[in-house]
Amino acid sequence: MPRRSAIEVAGSRAETLAVAVQVASVVGLEGLTIGRLADRLGMSKSGLVGRFGSKEQLQLATLDQAADIFRRTVYEPASPAPPGLARLNAICDAWMAYLARPPFPGGCFLTTAMVEFDARPGPVNDAVKTVMRRWLALLEREASRAIENGELPAETDPKDVAFTINALAVGTNCDFQLNRNPGSLQRARRAMTAVLCR
Repeated sequence: MPRRSAIEVAGSRAETLAVAVQVASVVGLEGLTIGRLADRLGMSKSGLVGRFGSKEQLQLATLDQAADIFRRTVYEPASPAPPGLARLNAICDAWMAYLARPPFPGGCFLTTAMVEFDARPGPVNDAVKTVMRRWLALLEREASRAIENGELPAETDPKDVAFTINALAVGTNCDFQLNRNPGSLQRARRAMTAVLCR
């Protein structure tokens, strides 16, 4: 049997991760096992081990894929807006749209991963922290730019802005996934506006 090209291998890995994020969004990263994913894909466990090496490596690759989807869905649509308050508002709009129609059946993947691994030390916990630190740092940079632009009061703490907006989105995801009440999304967006209109 001829060996597959690097492009074929990369393509099959990408296809596998597309399914992995869907499964893990519902069962969690801990519930994402080589066996469960192999069954879902109709392939052998050894074939998946060949692509990822271990359950932990599969978890880390799936988290990375989910973070990339989040970035493409929430940040990239907002990035053309001018830096500062306009971009923060655009991020909030895109974030609420993401929560209303999540690309994952289980809602916001990153929220689920934070809750699942907040008390579990190890490489996956570390990776979740890294993803969230980068996201909060991005929000802080935009808040800092809004302060520099005179769009937020000079005494505003950018870390407070980033923390509050993120906390609102995380809480909104939990409420919306549990109750499916669109009013929670509208309420969250109004609360974000209050944070950004001081």
